[in-house]
Amino acid sequence: MRLFKKTKIVATISDKNCSIEFLKSLYEEGMDVVRLNTAHQTTEEALKVINNVRKVSSQIAILVDTKGPEIRTNAMEKAMNVAVGDIIKIKGEPGKDCTKEMICVSYKNFVQDIELNTKILIDDGILELTVIEKTKDYLSCRVENSGKIEGHKSINIPSAFIKLPSLSKKDIDFIEFAAEQNLDFIAHSFVRSAADVIAVQSILDACSSDIKIISKIENAEGVKNIDEILDISYGIMVARGDLAIEISSEKLPVVQRTLIEKAIEKRKPVIVATQMLHSMIQNPRPTRAEVNDIANALFEGTDAVMLSGETAYGKFPIESVKMMTKIIWEVESSLPDFRDTKILKLTTDVSAYLVKAAIEASSELDVKVIIADTLSGSTVRELAAYRSKNLVFAQCYDKNVARELALSFGVYAQYILPKAHHQEFINDAIKTLLTENQAHENDLIVIVAGSLGYSTGTTFIEIGEISKLLKDRD
Repeated sequence: MRLFKKTKIVATISDKNCSIEFLKSLYEEGMDVVRLNTAHQTTEEALKVINNVRKVSSQIAILVDTKGPEIRTNAMEKAMNVAVGDIIKIKGEPGKDCTKEMICVSYKNFVQDIELNTKILIDDGILELTVIEKTKDYLSCRVENSGKIEGHKSINIPSAFIKLPSLSKKDIDFIEFAAEQNLDFIAHSFVRSAADVIAVQSILDACSSDIKIISKIENAEGVKNIDEILDISYGIMVARGDLAIEISSEKLPVVQRTLIEKAIEKRKPVIVATQMLHSMIQNPRPTRAEVNDIANALFEGTDAVMLSGETAYGKFPIESVKMMTKIIWEVESSLPDFRDTKILKLTTDVSAYLVKAAIEASSELDVKVIIADTLSGSTVRELAAYRSKNLVFAQCYDKNVARELALSFGVYAQYILPKAHHQEFINDAIKTLLTENQAHENDLIVIVAGSLGYSTGTTFIEIGEISKLLKDRD
């Protein structure tokens, strides 16, 4: 029997290791969402993963992570060693190989967009350069620390707003592919403003797709524009790798906490990602720093945490998910009854009021589970925002919505057919709870419902002991 923790786990899966047995093991240990990293996969390779995930469980949501707008060094025959004080030249010329005389990068307007004295970081910030001269064709840069320059390495310019297009041809192809396959989420990389989200949404609209967009916040511009990004995104991912380079590592903890708080206030799911159990790529146990890092994200209220290389190509993928689940269980046992956040309107003032009342009642009383029905997922995401100690057992009238809620804190969702009356709804929900061993007949539960599959919005709350609720309706 699979146990239901509240914080969700996103695991990156490669086509090189995606057997049904492997995926089933990850699912049983706590994986909720499968991530496909399109930077390292073709659509054919991704389809292999998708097909196997669906054979394991219809409950597992699938997230496609686009490559997004980025700048990299072009191909280079041999790595070039550089020392402090060396002067090198850089220009934007996609497709042309780098030489010792000229480092070429993948963005053609690189020279035009960068000013004198700008810091340029290569290979995730390992090598730092400073622009000391700018011509029409190239930049002259001083090397600030010894290292080497290699082909296909990342380039970050923290202080510059680069005018890269939001989507590459590969991104567009993968978004259309995701729509064809009826996947659940597009995590779009390097989102800088609402315009980048709109660019993705326009493709989904053209495909008549209901896929939800997760905006990856990994640059200073994205942090600055977080409010407008959240307003039109389904959720966000705090992608800490590039973000730490863009804003500097010492600022990251405060920014992470701020982004999580803003997402919770707007009732949007938030994922914390990058190097959460990085040492477990090679080792069977995490470092204390990694355990504390995960715990801090949980204390701050994240909906989900993400594993990347740990499950994509690491030596201990199952152990990594198992360890993540252990940390989650331990931290969640110490969390307060619920997080008192602002009441936001859903479809009516009544819905928001009833949701808050249900949360407060579940805290004051010895409630085990909250049952809620939902047509769009809004009521359940509102419940999830309070980070209650109680599991939210969501009855969804849409299969896609049931999978989308795999990213929401404390929610276990299942697809059901519309009901003729609320007595039938309560009976069926309770019987499933008992079958899943998530409650017992003498437990007290809270029911938040009203839609029954025909309308949106919550209209009633009912509180009672399971045995009596079933008895009254038999």
